[in-house]
Amino acid sequence: MATTPARDLMEVRSSDDVVRVRQQVRARAVEVGLSLVDQTKIVTAASELARNMLDYGGGGVTTIETMTDGHRRGLRLTFEDQGPGIADVQLALKDGYTSGSGLGLGLGGAKRLCNEFSIDSAPGRGTRITCARWK
Repeated sequence: MATTPARDLMEVRSSDDVVRVRQQVRARAVEVGLSLVDQTKIVTAASELARNMLDYGGGGVTTIETMTDGHRRGLRLTFEDQGPGIADVQLALKDGYTSGSGLGLGLGGAKRLCNEFSIDSAPGRGTRITCARWK
């Protein structure tokens, strides 16, 4: 798999930044030719992950990359913060689990909306979530 040079780095420090991430992900999804359904899925996942990064990780950086693999094109999104980390990733992915006041559907829902999804996190060292959607 080759990642094209098209790459955006976006800081997320406020709710306005979450909106900007959604807008940029939508623009890049259109650019790579994702269907309207796939655009909606990746934008929804991006919105949830950016919001979690802000609310639970104190903000961080989102990277948006265009990918190619033969004739396939897609987007890879990375959300990285230096927050408290996730003690039990498998528990955090379960529907209904929340460490805050939400419904506990965010991480698991974002995972279901993506073709690829990974979390690297541990207490005291922050969280890095990578997800991708392919055309």
